[in-house]
Formats: sequence, structure tokens, C-alpha cells
Amino acid sequence: MRKLLLTGFEPFGGEKVNPSWEIARSLDGAEIGDVKVAAARLPVVWGRANEALIELIVRESPDLIVSLGQSGREDICVERVGINVSDAAAADNAGTLLTDAPIDSDGPVAYWSTLPIKAMAAAIRAAGVPAHVSNSAGTYLCNHVMYGALHQLAKAGRCIPCGLIHVPGLPEQAALKNRPEASMGLETQIRGIRAALEACGTVSK
Repeated sequence: MRKLLLTGFEPFGGEKVNPSWEIARSLDGAEIGDVKVAAARLPVVWGRANEALIELIVRESPDLIVSLGQSGREDICVERVGINVSDAAAADNAGTLLTDAPIDSDGPVAYWSTLPIKAMAAAIRAAGVPAHVSNSAGTYLCNHVMYGALHQLAKAGRCIPCGLIHVPGLPEQAALKNRPEASMGLETQIRGIRAALEACGTVSK
């Protein structure tokens, strides 16, 4: 059985929960098709997030890698591209603010996801969960680890399915905001991501 490394992030921005990690840990150890999920939580800290993911890739030697991250969007977004820049209006959990900073000064401008992104988005929708292929992973920590993982694999000469999926916030998070914000229930998100992972494993054989 092949191994699928599934990562989520710790809470950030003063939040108490991060749906990306809640989804990942709920699927830890799950056998989905012919893949077994190994979940791990990444820090929301520039540099350390990439270091942690690279350590996981080296130690676990996965056959597939899917990173999850929280967004303010209303549906699940399967990302197409990670770009070589960190630029955000908000600091990370260590209080560091980066502006126009390259992730790797010697790296290419961008990397395409090597996941079967359209098949995964279609599988999520077939499971009754809104989803689409997104052309921007942003410039915060989600893009940071997507680019970092793909760059590490390229340098190592490994060609395995790897990419990132953005998930919405949870209703309990939106309820604490003073403005309207999109959200999606955890069980619905888990169902959508499970469908995406099954499609990833099937198409990527």
C-alpha cells in the first residue's frame, strides 16, 4: 500500500482551531483506495514550516503529498501553482512579517502542482461538496509550503504527486467574526477531502 503524506497547519491569527489540521488528523491512518494516510501538523512560521515538511518528506518517503491550508474562500480550492514569493499583510505565529521575500533565491519563479487537480476537484464536487481549481495559492504560508515541497522534490530528482488544497474556515470561526465570512462544516470538508485523496490515489497510479 502506498503512503500519502497529508499535512495541515496549526491555528494562526488568534484562532483556536485550524480546519486544515482537523481534517488531516481525522484522516490519519485511513486507508483510502490503495493509499494509507499519514498526517502531520505544520507550524505557521516562515521557514520552519518548509523545514518541517522537508523533514517529513525525507523521513516518511511518501508516494504522494497533499498539503491542506485554511483560506477565507467559500469552497474547497485545489491549487494549480505555487510561486516563489512570501508576501503577507499578517505576521506569522512568531511575529515575523515578510514582504516581497523569495522563498528560495536560487529557485524558479513557480512550480505547477503535480497532483491530478481537475480530477480531484471533480471528485470533491461528486461527493456533494463545492470545489474548483484555483490559480492562486496566495503568498502566505500555504503557498510557502506548496512551493517549498515541490522545490525540494525537484532538487532531489523525485517526481511524485504533490500539491496543496485550500479549505474554508469552520462555522464556529465565522460566528466569532464581526463581518460575514464564508464557512463550511468540518464533516462536509472531511468528505470532500477524502474524495479528493481517493481520486489522487486512483489517477496517480
